[in-house]
Amino acid sequence: QAQLVESGGGWAQAGDSLRLSCTTSTLTFTSLDMGWFRQAPDKRREFVAAIGTTGLSKTYGESVKGRFTISRDNAENIMYLQMNNLKPEDTAVYICAAHNDAYYLGVLPSNYEYWGQGTQVTVSS
Repeated sequence: QAQLVESGGGWAQAGDSLRLSCTTSTLTFTSLDMGWFRQAPDKRREFVAAIGTTGLSKTYGESVKGRFTISRDNAENIMYLQMNNLKPEDTAVYICAAHNDAYYLGVLPSNYEYWGQGTQVTVSS
């Protein structure tokens, strides 16, 4: 059973916006650095964004910079990925990930200890 649960995926047209959410009921959310990855069919898992425990530190993959925003609400144990100006190449399964608080924000899948099952995002042209 995944310890992280994503929601908010679905269909969109190019230029539209979607917001993904990730939450946990089994982990100590405030002790976790959080991230988003995505994986399209027959492609490697790609880093999308990461955020530190306080929400002050953030980093993004090059392909989403300026369009996606990661945020978190520690009072509600929830992390968001706001996706604007969606493109067909954003189509993928989006997967929430977490690792225990560290001095770095992980950008590799191997940096992360906990994973969700993913939510599908499909963008049509």
